[in-house]
Order: sequence, then structure tokens, then C-alpha cells
Amino acid sequence: VVAIEGQVVGIIAISDTIKPEAKKAISVLKQRGITPIMLTGDNQTVATAIAEEIGIKQVIAEVLPDGKATHILALQQQGYKVAMVGDGINDAPALASSDVGIAMGSGSDAALESAQITLLNSSPLAVLHAIEISQATLHNMKQNLFGAFIYNSLSIPIAAGALYPSLGFLLSPVVAGAAMAISSITVVSNANRLRNIKITSRST
Repeated sequence: VVAIEGQVVGIIAISDTIKPEAKKAISVLKQRGITPIMLTGDNQTVATAIAEEIGIKQVIAEVLPDGKATHILALQQQGYKVAMVGDGINDAPALASSDVGIAMGSGSDAALESAQITLLNSSPLAVLHAIEISQATLHNMKQNLFGAFIYNSLSIPIAAGALYPSLGFLLSPVVAGAAMAISSITVVSNANRLRNIKITSRST
């Protein structure tokens, strides 16, 4: 409150700035079955107001740095897989304790070193992009492993002479080498498809 000679002439209000993409990011996380929780050292009133504005229902406020890690552990003991997103020095213990620590690109050195994933920028949407890329990568790995399993299950017995007693067929080393090269090319080509992945959260 600003006063001149005992008379109120103005009010100055200070609040945290919410990133424009934050509400959208929280909404998309909920749509994907991910429960967002605000874990902060700020006071309860401020944290609750920010959480309500961006759509977060569960708020854990006034938490010290070590307390953040304790809350992460408590969630894990309840059976949850926990991803922690942070950027400050006080977030480092929680980032290290979580199943997946995600540090924002503008974060402190301590946060960057404690996290498993470092985003190149500080946009909340980057968290969604990281999730989509991770899911696509895992799906691609499963495809490659399945393909390699089928390929080896068929080719190894043939290379060992399984068809020789009945058909008199032996696999030439040249053919076997070419087949292995084709298998490797197939795996690499499938993995390269990740370069063309379309991030749906950009337009969600």
C-alpha cells in the first residue's frame, strides 16, 4: 500500500509470472492419465492460487529441499512412478530421488547434474515433447527387439543345418552375412524413423 500523509494513494501487487503454456501442458498431462502435483517451497496461499489458475488440484507447499525428496519417496512407496520437473538448486535432491528427473534448460547447474533429462528450453510444453519422444523411442525399441527375435529364431536353426537332413539345404556363409547385414539395416532404418516423429502436443 502506498500512502502520502496518511492517505492511501495506491496499491502495488507482486505475484509469480505463470508461463502462457503452463495451463495447456497441465491439461494435456491430465488427458494422458498423468496426475500433476505442485511441490514447492512457497507459502500455501501463493502455491494454491497458482495451482488453481493452471489446473493443479494437489498442492504440497512450504517444503524444504530435503522435504521434497521425502515426498517423492512417499509417492514411490505408494506404488507411483514419479517424474520430477525442476530448475532450482533446492530441486536437486528431489530430481535425484525421482524415477525420472527432468531439468529445465534454464535451471541451475545442480539441477542439471541431478536430472536424467535436460530440456533445451524452459517451456512447460517441452515436458510433453520429452514424454512423447520417450514413448515413441520405447515403442521403436520393442519393434526392433521383436523383429530381431523373429529373425534369429528362423535364421539360426537354418544356419545350424536344421533343414539339411530333410531338404539337403545348407545356408551359404555369403548368404548368411548378407542376411545379417540386411537385418542390421532394417533395425537402423526403423530407428531413424524417430527423426520424423510428429509431436502431437504442439497442436493439442
